[in-house]
Amino acid sequence: MTQGDPTLDLSDYLRILRRHWIFIAALTMTGLLGGGAASVLIQPTYTAETQLFVAIQSSGSISDLQQGNSFSQARVQSYVKTATTPIVLQPAIDRLGLQSTADDLAKRVTATTDLNTVLIKITVSDGSAVQAAAIAQAISDSLIRTVDTLEKPKTGGSSPVSLSVIAPAEAPTSPSAPNTKLNLLVGLFVGFAISVGVSVLRSTLDNRIRGESDLRQLTDAPLLGGISFDQDATRKPLLTQTAHQSPRAESFRQLRTNLQFANVTGQAKSVLVTSSLPGEGKSTTATNLAIALAQAGQTVCLVDADLRRPMVHEYLGLDRNAGLTTALVGEADVNGLLQPWGNDELYVLTSGQIPPNPSELLGSDAMRTLIAQLELAFDTVVIDAPPLLPVTDAAVLSQNVGGVVLIVGSNKLRNQDLQKSINALSMVGANLLGIVLNRLPAKGPDAYAYSYYRSEEPGEGPNTTGLRTAKAASHPDDFDTSVLSGEYLRPPKVYPYSKSGGR
Repeated sequence: MTQGDPTLDLSDYLRILRRHWIFIAALTMTGLLGGGAASVLIQPTYTAETQLFVAIQSSGSISDLQQGNSFSQARVQSYVKTATTPIVLQPAIDRLGLQSTADDLAKRVTATTDLNTVLIKITVSDGSAVQAAAIAQAISDSLIRTVDTLEKPKTGGSSPVSLSVIAPAEAPTSPSAPNTKLNLLVGLFVGFAISVGVSVLRSTLDNRIRGESDLRQLTDAPLLGGISFDQDATRKPLLTQTAHQSPRAESFRQLRTNLQFANVTGQAKSVLVTSSLPGEGKSTTATNLAIALAQAGQTVCLVDADLRRPMVHEYLGLDRNAGLTTALVGEADVNGLLQPWGNDELYVLTSGQIPPNPSELLGSDAMRTLIAQLELAFDTVVIDAPPLLPVTDAAVLSQNVGGVVLIVGSNKLRNQDLQKSINALSMVGANLLGIVLNRLPAKGPDAYAYSYYRSEEPGEGPNTTGLRTAKAASHPDDFDTSVLSGEYLRPPKVYPYSKSGGR
C-alpha cells in the first residue's frame, strides 16, 4: 500500500497474514472442528437405488423395433415424473406400513433417466439403510404396476409397455450423508476465509503504527532505526546494562550511525529527542543515544529538558535537585551543574527542580544561549524533551536546536497523532532529522532485529561500565556514591564548558 493509497497489494496481504497468523490459525482450526462436529451431530442418511428397463411389446421386425425404441424413449420421461406421484407412492406406503404421507415421501425420492436411454433410476434416502432399500424396491414395483395399468388399452388386451427391474435395491453399507471429508474441507475453508477477512478488516480499521510499512503511508521522513521491545528493558533500560553484541545494543549503535548520516553536514550539533505522546520511550532512547555517541569517542552532553516528568536522572542514578532550571534562572553556573557519567566523555545536565512555567523557561533567551554554548563545548548535545502533543514545550524548544529525532512507539501511536506531531514541527520550522521506531516486535513482519550478532550475557562484553551506576529511582538511598568519587568514572580535571564557550 503506497502513501495515500487505500488499496492493498500482495505484499500488504502477506504482511497481514503474518501479523495475524495466530488468529488465522485458531479460527481455521475452529472451522475444521466445526466441520467435524457437524459430521458427528448430523443424523446419518442412507441412499438406496434401483434401476428399471422400459421395453415395448412388438412383433420383432426391424421396423417395429425401431418404432418401439422411439416410442419407449418418448414415454420414459413421463414414467420418471409418475414415479414421485401419489399414485405410485401411496401403494408403497401401504405395503410397508410407513408413517408418512405421499408428499413427505416424495421429498426423499428421486427418479432420473439418462438422455437417449430407456433406463429409469429410482433413488430413496432414509435414516435406515434397510428401509431405504425396501422403499426403493416397493416404489419400483408400484411403478411397474401403475405403468401397466395406465398403458393397458381400453379395448382390452395387454399393455404395449413393459417395465422390468434390472438392478434390485440393496441396503447401503455406509451413509451417503454426512460427508465427513467434505464437511472438514468446507469447515477448513470457511474458517480460513472468515479469519482472513476479519484480519484484513481489522488491519484496515486499525490505524496504529506497527512498523515501517505503516510509517511509510504517512511520511517520507528518514527512518533512523528500530528498537525491538525487550522485557528486561524496564529493569535494565541502559545500553551498558545489555550484552555488547545483543540486538538491543546493536540497534542503538545503528541509530548512532544513521544519525551521523542524516546530519552529514554536521550542522545539527544539538539533537532534540521527543515523541508524540508519553510512554513511547523517548527518554530511554535519548539516554542510550547519548551513551552510544560517547562510546564512539565523542564528547556528549545529555540535557534533561523534560521539565514536567524528568526521567534521565532516574536512569543514570544522578541527583536532579540542581540542573537545567538552576542554570536558566541564574542560581548557578552550568559548569558546576554538569555531572560526568561512565568512563567516556559523557556529561549530564539533569532537569533540576520542576518549575511552574516550563514552556516559558524552555523558550527563553537563556535557554537559547545555553544550547549555543553547549554546542561550542561538546561534539554533540542530546536533549530529552517532553512529548509534542500534550504540551508545547518540545515545539518551542525545537526552534533552538540543530535537529529533531521523533520517537514513535510501535502499536501505541496512531496515524493521526503522528501526523499532528509532524505538522507541529513543520509549523515552527524544525529540522526533522528522522524517526525512530521503538518497541517493535522481536519477530514477525514488523520486526527490526539483528539476529546475526552473537548474544552475550550481561557483564561478559567489553562495555559493562555503568551497570552499577544505574540504580532504581525508587531506592535512591541504595545509589553507590563511589561512581562519583572515581571508582567507575574518569573525572575530568576541567569541565568541557566555560563561560567563553571554549573547551
